Amino acid sequence: MIILLIFSTLAIFGFPPIFFQEGVVIKSVVSNSTSFSEGLRQGQIIVAIDEKEIKTVDDYARAISGKYASNESVKTIITAGDSEIILFSDKAPEITVSNIPKTKIKLGLDLAGGARALVKAQDFSLSSSQSQELAEVIKNRLNVYGLEDIKVNSISDLSGNNYVRIEIAGATPEDLENLVSQQGKFEAKIGNETVFVGGEKDITSVARSGQDAVIESCQQSSDGNFFCNFRFTVFLSEEAAKKHSEITKTLEANFTSNGQNYLSQKLDLFLDGNLVDSLLISEGLKGIVTTQISISGSGAGATQNDAIKSAEEDMKKLQTILVTGSLPYKLEIVKLDSLSPTLGNQFINSILIAGLAASFGVFVVVLLRYRKIKKTFALLATSLSEIILILGIASFIRWNLDLPSIAGILTTIGTGVDQQIIILDEANEKIASIKQRMKRAFAIILGAFFTSFVAMVPLYWAAAGFFKGFAITTLIGITAGVLITRPAFTDMIRKIEE
Repeated sequence: MIILLIFSTLAIFGFPPIFFQEGVVIKSVVSNSTSFSEGLRQGQIIVAIDEKEIKTVDDYARAISGKYASNESVKTIITAGDSEIILFSDKAPEITVSNIPKTKIKLGLDLAGGARALVKAQDFSLSSSQSQELAEVIKNRLNVYGLEDIKVNSISDLSGNNYVRIEIAGATPEDLENLVSQQGKFEAKIGNETVFVGGEKDITSVARSGQDAVIESCQQSSDGNFFCNFRFTVFLSEEAAKKHSEITKTLEANFTSNGQNYLSQKLDLFLDGNLVDSLLISEGLKGIVTTQISISGSGAGATQNDAIKSAEEDMKKLQTILVTGSLPYKLEIVKLDSLSPTLGNQFINSILIAGLAASFGVFVVVLLRYRKIKKTFALLATSLSEIILILGIASFIRWNLDLPSIAGILTTIGTGVDQQIIILDEANEKIASIKQRMKRAFAIILGAFFTSFVAMVPLYWAAAGFFKGFAITTLIGITAGVLITRPAFTDMIRKIEE
């Protein structure tokens, strides 16, 4: 038990302990951004920016704020570990950062805060392979979108229904609903003929930053609202470019604007069957095989800043759909909920206080019942060991601890105390040798273990996997108990009795 406690402690805190590390950790990097192309990756630790030491998120914010006030590109030197990354850009690095956690324990949505959705396909039931495929496509789309701490799983319930569960730390339910409620089917048509669709088949690359992806101009309308236009470059596959050439070579140039001639039909952009924009096609592109086109659009708002923000969000959404393509099925959100990280912190504090109070209560009751200080401390030490072992194994397998997982830990501690009291009671009986008494106590404990184990297996799949955390931590706890801590406690009591 002592050896496993040492390994569990290393799994929880790392070696050397991570609470000694300084800096901020990168939680996510937007794909196809300047930051990504220059080498910034999720998990790297930033220790300095422009030779200014970074210890907290506030230090990072102070180093970045005001640096990109103008529209000119500026040089930023980011020190991440032993490497230096130099960025030239007119905008802040497209990354999200957070303070380095003090332990390697991964907290689930319930404790870290964010949004969670349970989704299924509309109008039909997904097979297991289809739900896994859908989970992978959704994960790719969300990763491209630049969100952090994404967890997408294919799960099923006891009735055989398959779902996809999505958890995103730091997101609101509205953000998550907007991302998954639409299929995202993008089509570019000239007349009734499709030129290209979103996804890798027709799209080789989409500009997401720099001069090829910009907010061009903002104007105020007569009703006082503002409109801002965006433009970004899309690079087509050779096949899509040839199709564009074949369709346009039959069109006539019969439209003139600002002294420039355009073809008789426009390039219409459809998203989920709705027309989102129509682009004029220059006469110079007639019958030409071009792999590079510009997509434009606009955003509106009550103020210019609101309009710019709306334009950036619409542009990012279009870019994401063009990169990832459409979801294979139209989705229906079965369950959507969220939790503030503040509530998560309050819950952790409450659990710690309740745990200390419960431990003190157990200590007093056991001491009054058996009047043996050594036995009482042995019981408390064993219960604490179980907690460390469970957290160590969870850290090692990178299991996210959520509310059901915490409930599983508490259940394990409760059953552990019960079983240790059985051992203490058997030790107090004088009708047989201590070895026989401990053997009888362990027979009872083994029976309880197998009963609990069988009960946890179906619970693993119950309620579409929402009790999975409870089942996993309980199984870890009772297995570690029957194999490690109960024999250790039995040996302690035997030595005390002797």
